[in-house]
Parts: sequence; structure tokens; C-alpha cells
Amino acid sequence: MNHHKSLTDVHTIEVGTGSAVVPEWDPGTASPDWEETEWRTFGTDESRAFGGAWEGRPGSLRLDDYPYDEVCVMLTGVVALVDTHGARREFRAGEAFFVPKGFSGTWETVEPSTKVFVALP
Repeated sequence: MNHHKSLTDVHTIEVGTGSAVVPEWDPGTASPDWEETEWRTFGTDESRAFGGAWEGRPGSLRLDDYPYDEVCVMLTGVVALVDTHGARREFRAGEAFFVPKGFSGTWETVEPSTKVFVALP
């Protein structure tokens, strides 16, 4: 079997490229103004690694048990994570961060933002 890949198997990761996915969260966890879209460019099976680009509008999302490990690289804007103890960290364009599976707290999109992400279930 030939497992060699070619340049046609290499994908650009950017907002607007790939399959648009709007994640569904439990009722009452997102603020009324919460808006986000994932532009998945790899990994259609959520039991395996998946990722691409993400864009979000200002709002907040309560996370009681984040469903996967995630590596984020901010491209534009500002987001913040607030844990259940009230500790808060902001991440800006050019910064990268890791959110562990099981994180509980709040994701705040402070200003319109974009990022590249890789989710590891």
C-alpha cells in the first residue's frame, strides 16, 4: 500500500477555509451574544485529532468539563480564560496557549478574535 501524500494533501489553515462548524454547547452555558465558528481543515472524526481556524465575537461560554485538550495560537483579538477560583488570564494575537481536557471555568472572547487550533480528544 502506498501511504505517500502529495501537495494536494496539504491544507491551508485560515478563517473561511475548510468546513464551517458551529459547536453546540449545553443550554444556558453561552451568553446571549456568544458567536463562534470553527473552520475545520483536518480531522472530521472527533474521536481523533481535529483542527483548523476559529473565529469568535465578544461573549462568554461557561465550561464545566472541557471535552478535549486544545492547543490555541491567537491570530487576532483577545480572549480570556477564568477558572472556577476567579483566576483570569488573557491571550492576545501572537500568543499560544494550551487548554487541558477537563478545564472548568469561563472562556471570554473579549474582542472579535481568530485563532488556529488543534483539538486532541
